Amino acid sequence: MRQKPSALLIDFDGVLRHFDPAVIAVAEERYGLEPGAVTDVAREWPRLEAAITGRVSHADWFLGVADALADRVGGPTMARNLMVEYGAYRGAVDTEVHAFVRSARQAGVRVVLATNATDALDLDLDQFGIAGDFDAVANSSAIGSYKPQKEYFLAACALVDTPPAQCLLIDDTDRNVRGARAAGLSALRFSGPADLSYARSALSLP
Repeated sequence: MRQKPSALLIDFDGVLRHFDPAVIAVAEERYGLEPGAVTDVAREWPRLEAAITGRVSHADWFLGVADALADRVGGPTMARNLMVEYGAYRGAVDTEVHAFVRSARQAGVRVVLATNATDALDLDLDQFGIAGDFDAVANSSAIGSYKPQKEYFLAACALVDTPPAQCLLIDDTDRNVRGARAAGLSALRFSGPADLSYARSALSLP
């Protein structure tokens, strides 16, 4: 039988933080782009991989996206202005998920923010005032590997000195959930705060 989890790994974007695409679409429309165009370019592989493994900085990643969009928005200056606007919107923290994280720590569960992110993550955590709400932060750009790679999950568990079999991941992406399970963790596919009831039960939280 699987051991009861004593540590929680929780994803950032899509679980703890959410973006409203309508906010981003306003800026995109102003520059003559269809909704989602900037995000699509930003997430192109290998551009994104370089950013989330720390091979390029967040700033250089954005410059690369601007360069890729320049011909579509009227030149390099317009493209960089667009990326300034795009980057200014940092989304919002889900208050219910945040409360769950804090309650888990209060109950003695070690909590790791486990996310594929750039070197701008610390600034985001400071901006939201949640930097102190985790026992550790497993930032892919600092670790050098990313979800769903086994090396990433093993490194994340090691940050809180907990064997994978005693760690529970909450993530909104199927491949990350599958990767965590393959690495020996328990994993929950997150689709909304209602899913936290299962996590509370698994962690024996009140």
